[in-house]
Amino acid sequence: MAELLNGQQRSMMCGEVSANDIDKELTLMGWVHRRRDLGGLIFLQLRDRSGIVQVVFDTDVCSHELLEKASTIKLEYVVSVVGKVRRRIGNNVNPNMKTGEVEVVAEQLKILSEADTTPFSVGDENANEMLRLKYRYLDLRREKLQQNLVLRSKICKITRDYLSDHGFLEIETPMLGRSSPEGARDYLVPSRVHPGSFYALPQSPQQYKQLLMIGGMDRYYQIARCFRDEDLRANRQPEFTQIDLEMSFVDQEEEVMQITEGLLVKMFKEVRGVSLPEHFKRVPWTECMNRYGSDKPDLRFGMEIQCLDEVVKDSNFVVFKNAIADGGTVRAIVLEGGCDKLSRKELDKLVEFVKTYKAKGLAWYGIGTEGTKCSFAKAVTEEELAAIANALGMKQGDIALFVADKWETAVVSLGALRCNLAARFGLYKSDDYAALWVVDFPLFEYSEEEGRYVAKHHPFTSPMFEDLDLIDTDPGKVGAKAYDIVINGMEAGGGSIRIYNSELQTKMFEVLGFTDEKAYAQFGFLIDAFKYGVPPHGGMAYGLDRLTMILAGRDSIRDVIAFPKVQNASEIMTKSPGTVDDAQLKELSIAVTAVEKDEE
Repeated sequence: MAELLNGQQRSMMCGEVSANDIDKELTLMGWVHRRRDLGGLIFLQLRDRSGIVQVVFDTDVCSHELLEKASTIKLEYVVSVVGKVRRRIGNNVNPNMKTGEVEVVAEQLKILSEADTTPFSVGDENANEMLRLKYRYLDLRREKLQQNLVLRSKICKITRDYLSDHGFLEIETPMLGRSSPEGARDYLVPSRVHPGSFYALPQSPQQYKQLLMIGGMDRYYQIARCFRDEDLRANRQPEFTQIDLEMSFVDQEEEVMQITEGLLVKMFKEVRGVSLPEHFKRVPWTECMNRYGSDKPDLRFGMEIQCLDEVVKDSNFVVFKNAIADGGTVRAIVLEGGCDKLSRKELDKLVEFVKTYKAKGLAWYGIGTEGTKCSFAKAVTEEELAAIANALGMKQGDIALFVADKWETAVVSLGALRCNLAARFGLYKSDDYAALWVVDFPLFEYSEEEGRYVAKHHPFTSPMFEDLDLIDTDPGKVGAKAYDIVINGMEAGGGSIRIYNSELQTKMFEVLGFTDEKAYAQFGFLIDAFKYGVPPHGGMAYGLDRLTMILAGRDSIRDVIAFPKVQNASEIMTKSPGTVDDAQLKELSIAVTAVEKDEE
């Protein structure tokens, strides 16, 4: 039967017990992690989020009744132990435990809560992930997961301290706002008071923080919950957290970038002991795409994409020649020392890999230790191959991989292949960090699906001042005062200088295909606010979940969120989302039409 504490208080946490506490009487509380019964001697490992300490029930010290009570304890029981700390000697010392020098000799024991046999061993990293997510409260007892959440909390504290020290105010913005369907899909919340009307959960506090700048708040930040109804990936969840900030009286990207660089430098130093450079490399968007095939490049390794258009434009290999003639390009990456590592079967798999990125195929040329291998050898001369090898800087053992296609398809597919090969062949260390700013984004991109220009970032991003004349004549060439922070090939945050001129904001809406009526219907409150004096302003947002994932060295964002969603945006522990009863729907003036899925 469970016992009460009756005012008993914990002296310290389990993982904090040390040699400094020898001969002290302590009260410890936690979960039973391991148990060994040697007859007149029982050993327990007592665990809380700080760590584990060994507790001994010894007949030389404790009563027969206490020993009998200890013998009934099972794994994951919650207990309170009172006992004295003593030094472990000889082979009993455990160098793999933080508390391995000492143990606690029990004098009193309370069983606070009993536990059934758990569906998996607590702490088992190899247990089925879906099972661990179903019983997430048990998985949260796992040391690594607890460490991740402690790390997350530390990052939040560092953020608050740093931004407060730099004059920022922490201000909350509404969770229930107006739907703004530009971009990702909104999560909608029906209003009971306004039948047929809906709130939208925020995709970001973007519009509210701009209104705060208009309101004279000057420097704002918020650790903000955000929601986007979009497909999930390893680094994406439908609900997530942003470190969101905005500054007034800035009109250059550098002003925002410098102050946020300081935050990251402080964060990485205090959390990982890593010294990032004071100022990160700035790489223009076009250069990123050409060199790395991505606007989120991983700079921990080389293997940059190279252009071969001039070398192969007159090639006898029609795939290369025709691609260039049709306005496309021929690009390649070189895997150093990879020729003998990639078999024909493996190369065929790489062909299929690039096809998932819409590439028509993949060609290769390798200089192996036992001769060359080339997928297009019959179509070219030795001189052509030598010219290609020379242009690419190839040496003995290297293999070049080529894509001939439209520019975007060629660089994106090779960019993905570059990262795939780097991970496969260990071209970087997991504890290496490479941070950069991607700058000089295009302001617009043309959507073939919608038949119009859409905002590359969002409709409040300022164009480059020198490109203002192009907005009417050639929107696709207009640059944006936007910037993304990328760490280890992952977008960790992004921001921009905002439009603060009402005429320019109206022009932006026009290019995006908004009528005056539509613009006002959707953003009327912001348009009206622009009439009353707007300071130049800009800001950005960091993804707290992604930052934590990077700093924790994890591959999935789920490992740094207490209660994450799975691939279909459900939470299997609580079985959310779920149905609601008819009375609730009636109160909200909602009728549900069930859609039956086609049987496969």
